[in-house]
Amino acid sequence: MSIFEMLMLLCFGAAWPFSIYKSYKSKSVAGKSPYFLVILIVGYIFGILNKIIYNFDGVVYLYALNLVMVTIDFILYLRNLKLLKTEQK
Repeated sequence: MSIFEMLMLLCFGAAWPFSIYKSYKSKSVAGKSPYFLVILIVGYIFGILNKIIYNFDGVVYLYALNLVMVTIDFILYLRNLKLLKTEQK
């Protein structure tokens, strides 16, 4: 297990709860990029696949946790976009 990979994922992961909370409370899409979120989701999937295929260790769970959090943020983005379109009608 690489300590640096683990610390990198912990640092990235520490930011997502705040982003999720802000997305949930604000009901806004301002400052969010769906393309960025999808790229992160794909990146975490590739990280998980790398761990499963080549070097399985406990870090795979950090990849999975981050993937779940980014996916939640993306789902909230879609919800907030729908709310915005409903308000504009």
